[in-house]
Amino acid sequence: MEQINTISRERQKTHRAAHVILITWSVLVLFPLWVMIVNSFKDRISIYENPFWIPSKWNFSNYQTIFQDGNFLGYFKNSIIVVLCSILLVLFVGSLASYAFANWNSKRAKLLFLFMIAGMMLPIKIASIKLLEMIRNMNLLDTIWSLVPIYVAMGLPIAIFILTEFIRQIPMELTEAGIIDGAGRFKVFTLIIIPLLRPALATVAIYNLVPFWNDLWFPLIFITNEDSKTLLLGVTRLFGQYQTDWSKVLAVLTLSAIPVILLYLAMSKQFIKGLTAGAIKG
Repeated sequence: MEQINTISRERQKTHRAAHVILITWSVLVLFPLWVMIVNSFKDRISIYENPFWIPSKWNFSNYQTIFQDGNFLGYFKNSIIVVLCSILLVLFVGSLASYAFANWNSKRAKLLFLFMIAGMMLPIKIASIKLLEMIRNMNLLDTIWSLVPIYVAMGLPIAIFILTEFIRQIPMELTEAGIIDGAGRFKVFTLIIIPLLRPALATVAIYNLVPFWNDLWFPLIFITNEDSKTLLLGVTRLFGQYQTDWSKVLAVLTLSAIPVILLYLAMSKQFIKGLTAGAIKG
């Protein structure tokens, strides 16, 4: 009995320590968001007076200016189109390629798989000059579509890595049963594999959403047309040579964080399942 009480006390201590660590981590993560949101409702001078607390007088003119005077709705729409198209293509191409890699057992397949996932270790920005030439030859320069092939190339390595390992964990009996019932490879993929891939697909989507949405490098290189700029590229208009209106900058950044948060909340259960897949065997 005494030994059981000792084990129970040890578990309680472990749980308390875990809660302290998680609460501390949550505060560290949420504090920058708090500062960004609170200061987006202040005027330019109030930010410097007390940047960490709620304003004495809420100022909504920053958001009104964004919606009325600027072209930020257009920038927002461009970012949504580019990110959605890129993620859908990454999921589509990545799932098909992963299905092939998971079922193709040969030396060439292993070498090609290693070649694909090598993209995770090589930053794509080192090839910016060559990519600029390729985009110009494709007549995509100064359009939002110039970003889609770049983002697909950025997202495919991690997508293939995650999805291939996930498909390999699916019991072969399921696919064999489908083939015995007369289903072809593509039908097995759409009816059996894809429903089981939802957690992994959610993981890939969320993993790629943040770098796609927050990318400033390639829009800055490929796009100069005002109507084709993405949201973060449009934010640079608010940075002046001698002064910057940080209240409006933070208002735009607050709005830009909403799609990422909403997508994560919508797919959080699948995302957690994808991260913990394979951690417990059963």
